[in-house]
Amino acid sequence: MTSEAPEQPPTTPTPTEPPRTDVEKTLLSGSTYRSLTELGRSGAEAKFEKGRRLVGWFLAPAVFLLFFFLPLDMPGAQQSLAAVLLGVVVLWICEPIPIPVGGLIGVSAIILLGVAPSDEVLAPFGSTTIFTFIGAFILAQAMLKHGVAQRIAFFVLGLPGVGRSTFRTIIAFGAVTCLLSAFVSNTATVAMLMPTALGILTVIAKLMQDQRVVKPDFDPMTLRVGAALMLMLAYGASVGGLLTPVGSPPNLIGRGLIEEATGERIGFGQWMLTALPICLLMFVILAAVLMLINKPEVRRVEGVEEYIRNKRAEQGPMSRAEKNTVIAFSVTVSLWLVPAVVGLVSGINSEAYAVVDDRLNEGVAAVVGAALLFILPVNWSKQQATLTWKDAGKIDWGTILLFGTGIIFGAMLSGTGLAETIGESAADTLGITSVFALTAFAVVLAIIISETTSNTASAAVVVPIIIPLAVATGVDPFVPALAATFAASLGFMLPVSTPQNAIVYGTGCVPMTRMIRSGITFDIIGGLLIILTMPAMVALTNIGG
Repeated sequence: MTSEAPEQPPTTPTPTEPPRTDVEKTLLSGSTYRSLTELGRSGAEAKFEKGRRLVGWFLAPAVFLLFFFLPLDMPGAQQSLAAVLLGVVVLWICEPIPIPVGGLIGVSAIILLGVAPSDEVLAPFGSTTIFTFIGAFILAQAMLKHGVAQRIAFFVLGLPGVGRSTFRTIIAFGAVTCLLSAFVSNTATVAMLMPTALGILTVIAKLMQDQRVVKPDFDPMTLRVGAALMLMLAYGASVGGLLTPVGSPPNLIGRGLIEEATGERIGFGQWMLTALPICLLMFVILAAVLMLINKPEVRRVEGVEEYIRNKRAEQGPMSRAEKNTVIAFSVTVSLWLVPAVVGLVSGINSEAYAVVDDRLNEGVAAVVGAALLFILPVNWSKQQATLTWKDAGKIDWGTILLFGTGIIFGAMLSGTGLAETIGESAADTLGITSVFALTAFAVVLAIIISETTSNTASAAVVVPIIIPLAVATGVDPFVPALAATFAASLGFMLPVSTPQNAIVYGTGCVPMTRMIRSGITFDIIGGLLIILTMPAMVALTNIGG
C-alpha cells in the first residue's frame, strides 16, 4: 500500500516587486544631459519633450538663415553674430542636441563666418572664471567622494525644526547661500554648496521612496522638490550677490563705470543700505515663486529626525580624507575672502587691494585649493593623496564648456558693437525722455542680454550704453546705470545666463522647461522691483552723494 503525499493548497503567486531606484547612484553620479529614453518620461510630457526637440532641429537653422540673409542696415559682422546667437538660443531652448554642443557649434560658426579671428574668439576660454569652475568642481568632487557633502546635509537637516519641512529646508538653504554669496563669489558659493544640496535631496528622495510617497522605481531627477532646491541655490546666490559691491563681478563693473562717468563715489555702507531692502524683498518673492511653480511633492516627511540621527551615528568621526577636504575647502574660501577683507579695510581703490585682487583672483584661489587635494595625504606610507586624477576627470566638463561659450558670446557682443547697436536702436524707437523710462529700459535691456550671455558681459555692455544715453536726453544717469548694474544679475531663464544656473542645470535635476518657467517669472518680478524701488532707495541713502 503506497502512501500518497498530502495535497498542497494552491499557492497565490506573489506580485513581482518593481525595481527599486538607486537614489544615491542616480543623484550623485555626476550625470548631466540625458536623452528622452534616459529621462524615462511618458505620456503628454514625453510627447512635449519629443516635439520640442524635433522643432529645434528645423527651427534653429531656419532662424539663423532668415536673419543672416535679411537686408538689414547693419555691419556684416554684427548681422552674422546676431544670426548665430539667435540660432544657438533656439538650440538651447529646444535641446535637439546637448546644450554644451550647441554652444560649441555657435562658436565655430562665428569663426567660420569671419566675425572675428579664431584667436580673438577663443581667448575667453582662458579666463579666470573657467579656472574657478575647474577648481571648484574638483573640490566639489572631493566633497562627494569622501562624504563631506552628506555630513553637511545631515547637519543642516538635523537643525531644530528644519528637517521636518521641505519648505523650511529649501528656504534655510537659500538663506545660507545668500549670505555667503554676499562676500564670496556667486559661482564659488554655488559650486561648493551644490554637493550639499544634492546630499539633502538624496536624503529627502530616499525617505520619500522608503515611505512609499513615490513609486519604488521613480526617477529622483524629476522631483519638483529637487528643482526647487537647486533653483533656490542658483537664484539665491544671485540675489545675495547684490548685497555688497564685491558680491559679484557686475557690481564691481557697474560701480566703477558709474564712479568714473559721474565722479560720485559709492561707499560700501551706502551700497549695502541701498541693496539690503531690495535683496530682502527679492528673497521673499523668490521663495514664493519657486514654491508655487515647483511645489514640493510633500510638505512634511515623517521620520526625518530619527533617520538623520541614525545616519549621523553611522558616519562616526570624520576620516582623514574628510578632514583634508575641509582643509582644502577652508583654504580656498579664505583666499576668496582676502580681497574682500582688504577692500573693506583699505578701500577698493587702494594699491593694496589692487595687488591682492590681482594675485588672489577667484581662479587662482580655486586652483590652489584644488591642488591641495592632490598633496594632502590620506596614507603617507602608501603615497595616497586625498584625490586622484581619475576622480578629477569625473567633473562636469560639459558645464565648463557651456559657460565658456557664454563668455565668448558676451565678448563678441561687445567687440562687434552689436550690443550697442541693439541698445541705441531700441532707445530711439522707444523715445525715452524720463528717468523712469530710461531706468525701465536699462533694466529690461540688462536682463535680456544677461539671459543670452553672462551677467558680467551684461553689466559691461549695458552700463556704458545707458550713461551716454542719459546724458544725451538730459537725464541724471546715476539711477538708470545703478539699476542696470543690479538687473545684470537677474539672468535666471537659461543655463548659460549665469555660472550658477549652469552649475545647477548640470546636476540634471532641473529640466530646461522648469528653469525657463521659474526664471522668466522671477526676471519679470525682480525687474519690476528694481524699477520701482531703486529711485527711492538712492534718495533715502544718498548713495553717490
